[in-house]
Amino acid sequence: MSGPGPGLAILTGPSCVGKSPLCKALGKMYPGLREGLSDVVLFNSRSPRPGERDGVDYHFRTREEIDVLRGDQRYVVMEVRGDLLAVDVHEVSEGTRQGSMLYEGNPFVAEVLVGDPRLAELSPLSVFLSPLSREELGYLSDRRRHVDLPAMVAEIMRRKLLRRQSRARGVLAASELADIERRATSAYGELKLACRFSHVIPNHDGEDSDNWEAFYYPLGDARRAAEAFAALLEGGTHPCVEQWDETVVP
Repeated sequence: MSGPGPGLAILTGPSCVGKSPLCKALGKMYPGLREGLSDVVLFNSRSPRPGERDGVDYHFRTREEIDVLRGDQRYVVMEVRGDLLAVDVHEVSEGTRQGSMLYEGNPFVAEVLVGDPRLAELSPLSVFLSPLSREELGYLSDRRRHVDLPAMVAEIMRRKLLRRQSRARGVLAASELADIERRATSAYGELKLACRFSHVIPNHDGEDSDNWEAFYYPLGDARRAAEAFAALLEGGTHPCVEQWDETVVP
């Protein structure tokens, strides 16, 4: 299976929706496709999570070191969920001249990459991974059901985040619980950004799900999400891929 043509691919969505395990699944299911994608590595002021490596997952720096980059026009610096991040736009643009690059991360950074005029010529493939489908959002937002949709989305992501962190760390510290709450309550606002990306892939198997790695090859929504993303990378489509407009998330 051949890799994608030169350009920028973007995979985004709320924290713990399954972005990272999806990228790992590509390596198992479509090794040639994954090998053809170089990762976009951002600067991040937060501390590394278990297993994260400096220079691979992020360039981990202090807030002060990243804040200084505001004075350099090749960087875009932004505050995201309490962390200070920076994108080296010049590096991304130059990297795509040599091959294909993949940004996997949160929607606020992804929105910058999609909208930055310096990257517009790349016509990035932008994909939003959602914890709910278009049909489910329509069902839940029906006034007859009296669902507080922002609260429900927060609770869905809160449970995923708690399960992920508990597996990795056991008993969680107060600071970790506060971070989980920040990410969970941010999810609904991030879901409203999905319409700004070209494609949406619904996926109920977040990073807390056994369906990604327990049986080596992904199962359930995890497998379907990986297959759908691979199809998009190759210029095709997949039955579970959706397109959203501003009315999908009220």
